Amino acid sequence: MSRLGKLPIKLTEGTQAKIENGFIIVKGPKGELKQKLHKLAKVEIKGKEIIVSVADAENRKEKAFWGLFRSLINNMVEGVNNGYEKKLEINGVGFRASVSGQKLTLNVGYSNPVDYNLPAGIAAQVEGNVIAISGIDKQLVGETASQIRKIRKPEPYKGKGIKYIDEVIRRKVGKAASKGE
Repeated sequence: MSRLGKLPIKLTEGTQAKIENGFIIVKGPKGELKQKLHKLAKVEIKGKEIIVSVADAENRKEKAFWGLFRSLINNMVEGVNNGYEKKLEINGVGFRASVSGQKLTLNVGYSNPVDYNLPAGIAAQVEGNVIAISGIDKQLVGETASQIRKIRKPEPYKGKGIKYIDEVIRRKVGKAASKGE
């Protein structure tokens, strides 16, 4: 038995779920999300609960899908109710970011500013040197934050670059400090 998969998902007030054409659709106050169902996972909606199950609970592959689909559906319910947010911090002299519409412009030490087009359903806010990426789809928020971080990864000597707000950069000693005897 999957410890995570056997737990029911509770639908809060104002949240609806339905199964249509091999997809589960979850609607809530912040929007609507859709996920394709796998043939190994069986999803039932009973009142205000979603129950995920599999045919053979002892099969390793089915047990893995059981927990996976329960987590995916739980993330959908959480997203349409509360949304998700990731924060990135820009470190470096003259490094800046600005948002205009669905375009994030980054000045991060390259000769020209880098323009990043935000995907549909994702919003960005910039306050000082912090970029807040928010949306209802957990996977899309994380992927967008990761792609923005990739534009200028933090370097280990001075820590310049774009990093997650809670990320700790392992710093290296420069050659001047390691040379002295």
